[in-house]
Amino acid sequence: MEAFDFVVVGAGSAGSIVAARLSESGRHSVLLLEAGGPDRSFWFKIPVGYARSYYDPAVNWMYSTEPEAELGGRRIYQPRGKVQGGSGSINAMIFVRGAREDFDDWRAAGNPGWAYEDVLPAFRKLETHETGEGPWHGGDGPIRVTPMRPGIHSISKAFLAGCRETQLPENEDFNGERIEGAGVYDVNTRSGLRSSSSREYLHPARRRPNLKLLHGVEVDRLVWRDGRIAGVEARQGGRAVSFAARREVVLCAGAFASPKLLQLSGIGDGAHLGAIGVETRRHLPAVGRNLQDHVCASFYYRSRVPTLNAAFAYPAGQARLALQWLLTRRGPFAMSVNQAGGFFRGRPDRTRANLQLYFNPLSYRIPDDPKAGLAPEPYPGFLLCFNPCRPTSRGEVSAQSPDPAAAPAIRPNYLSTEHDREEVVEGGRLVRRIMEAPALRAITAEELEPSRSARSDEELLDYFRHNSGSIYHPCGSAAMGPDPARSAVDARLRVHGVEGLRVVDASIFPNITAGNINAPTMMVAEKGAAMIVEDARS
Repeated sequence: MEAFDFVVVGAGSAGSIVAARLSESGRHSVLLLEAGGPDRSFWFKIPVGYARSYYDPAVNWMYSTEPEAELGGRRIYQPRGKVQGGSGSINAMIFVRGAREDFDDWRAAGNPGWAYEDVLPAFRKLETHETGEGPWHGGDGPIRVTPMRPGIHSISKAFLAGCRETQLPENEDFNGERIEGAGVYDVNTRSGLRSSSSREYLHPARRRPNLKLLHGVEVDRLVWRDGRIAGVEARQGGRAVSFAARREVVLCAGAFASPKLLQLSGIGDGAHLGAIGVETRRHLPAVGRNLQDHVCASFYYRSRVPTLNAAFAYPAGQARLALQWLLTRRGPFAMSVNQAGGFFRGRPDRTRANLQLYFNPLSYRIPDDPKAGLAPEPYPGFLLCFNPCRPTSRGEVSAQSPDPAAAPAIRPNYLSTEHDREEVVEGGRLVRRIMEAPALRAITAEELEPSRSARSDEELLDYFRHNSGSIYHPCGSAAMGPDPARSAVDARLRVHGVEGLRVVDASIFPNITAGNINAPTMMVAEKGAAMIVEDARS
C-alpha cells in the first residue's frame, strides 16, 4: 500500500480544511480521498448554482430517510454533496455560527475546550468578514463572509418592518454578540462567488508536494493492524485500492457516511454489527445514534407587488440577472434566496430563541419528481419558512449490510418528542403573528394552500406533519463526549478505544446548533486539525 502520514476521508467542508491545515507545515504527507469529482464547474462557483445540483445524482448522493412515523410515513429527502467541497459546494451558503449557549452546552456535556469562548477564536480564524476584523469577526481568514443587507429585495425589507411592528427585537449581526432578533443573513461569498472551504483552503493547498488529492475514490472500510487503524480499503474506477496511514486516518465524510464507515469497519453497536454480518472490533453503541436535524415547513403567499418569481421564471429575466452578476458581481445571482429571517422565542417564557425563520422573496415548491427541477411559482409570490432551533428528537443512521455501496438507513425520528411538537405549533403561530403586521398585510394578496386552512393548534401541527422537510443540517451521529457508552469520540475527536482514528465533521456535534451548520462544521475542522497537529508534535 502507498503510505502517508495522514489519510483524510472526504474532501467536503471539513475535510478540505483538515487536509489543508495538516499539510501546511510541510512536515507531514497527507492523502485526501474524495468520492466525487472536482468542483471546476461554473455552477459550483456562482451562488445561485445550488439550484442546479439539488437533484443531480452526478454531484449529489440524494439520500432519503426511512419512512418517518410522525411525518405521515413520508420519506424525507436528504441531499449531500458528492463533489470536492461536499455539501459546502451545493448549499445555500447561509453563514450562521450558532448561539453562544449551544457551545456552552457542548462543554457542559463533558467536552473541555468546546465552550463558546473556546470556539470563537476558531470561528474568527477561518473568516474574513466584509466589515473588517473586530471582537466577533476575523479579518484575515480564508472564508469570505459577506452581509446580504445592502442588496436585499424590497419585499424582504417589508418583512423586517413587519417584525418591528410586531415588537420583535432586531439584530444587525447574527454572528455577533447575540443571535436573537430579526435581520438579514450573511453568506460565504467572495466578490459574488461561492467561498467554500474547497475554494479557499484546498485549491491553494493543492500546490504543496506533500498533499495528494484523489477523486472518485469510495472508501469501503478501515484497515486494522495490531489493534489500531492503519489505513483504508477503497474502490477507484472499479478496482480495489488501499492506502496506509502511518499516523492517523481522519474521517470527514459527514453525518451519514462517517458512522456508516465506522460500522462497516467493526466499530459500533455489537448487536447491530452482528445482525448485518460485520465482525465487532470495538463495541461503541453510540456510533450512528444521536442523529439530529432541523426540520422546516414553508408558508406560501401571493404578493401584491413584484417579487423574484418573474425574474427567475423566464429566460429574459434570467438573462438580465446574469448580466447584472457578470457586470457587478451583485444581485440575486450573487446571493442566497433566503435573504431575511431571524431567531425568535416562540413563547415569552422561553429562555432562549428557539425558532429560526427564513423570508424568501421567491416562492417555489420542491417537486417530488427529481426530473422536474426547481421552478418559481407562476405568480408574484414569497414564502416564510421556520424550523425549531434545538429539537430534542434523536435518530440514528446505520449500515444496512456489509456492502459498502449500499446507502445507509437514515431514521431521524422527527417530532418524536412532545417538546418538538409544541415548538412546531409555536412556529406556526409566530409566522401568522408576523404576517398580520401592517407592513406585510399591505403587500400580501392572500395566503395560499396548503397552509391557509390550518388555523387551530391541531391543524398547524397536522400541516407541519404532512408538508415539512429537512433543511439539511444532519449532525451528531458520532457525538463527542467523555463516556464511550454514550459518545463516539472524545474531546480531541479521537474515537474511543481505537488508536489511529479520529472523526472531524458534523457527526461529532453533541447537540445541534441554532441555525445553519456549515459554519460550525468548518469551525470543528479548524479546531480538529489544530489538535491533530499539536498531538503529532508530542
